[in-house]
Amino acid sequence: MAARALKQERAERTRAALIRAAAKVFAESGFAGASVSRIAEQAGLTLGAMYFHFRSKEELAREIVSTQPDLVVTPQRSEGLQHAVDITLTWAYRLRDDPVLRAGARLVMDQEQFVTDKSENSHQQWVVIMRQDLREAQTRREVRAAVDTDAYARLVVNACTGAQMHAQLETSRSDLPARVEEIWQCLIPAIAYPAAAKKVQFGKERGTVS
Repeated sequence: MAARALKQERAERTRAALIRAAAKVFAESGFAGASVSRIAEQAGLTLGAMYFHFRSKEELAREIVSTQPDLVVTPQRSEGLQHAVDITLTWAYRLRDDPVLRAGARLVMDQEQFVTDKSENSHQQWVVIMRQDLREAQTRREVRAAVDTDAYARLVVNACTGAQMHAQLETSRSDLPARVEEIWQCLIPAIAYPAAAKKVQFGKERGTVS
């Protein structure tokens, strides 16, 4: 049993090393510019080890994209509208330094090359999360009942995607959290009841642990 557990732990470490290496290569070169040999070399592994865990760079790219929401855990517990704000701010702060999130941001524009099921793309993943938060906010009487949560969920995701693209070009994403906060400052008055809008908190403490 101990030998099996050790083997499994080693396999998990190897898989994690491959994901980190692939993230670095994808973030630097995009999907088309990445190669399995470069990813294996970056991880310090053989091609055989790479193919044991991932059959192709397409599979690696799908893994990185599909796990993006799992990497964004808010530092404080929140619900409804506040959670919608917190998760986008956490994403904005972490995107500046997290290699896997940075790779996901780079791969957003390349998804047609490796995502076969269009319903599994990263935009849809984030829309589902945002829609859940906005619907919960309606239940909590924070967001107006007439608000189309599907439409606003898409709007938030689209706005955040555009914000990170412009922030990357203009400031290397250093001001991305401020851009995301600005999005919410514009949206919240349009969708939230005034009393709920006044309670929403912003700032670095909502998006980072320290």
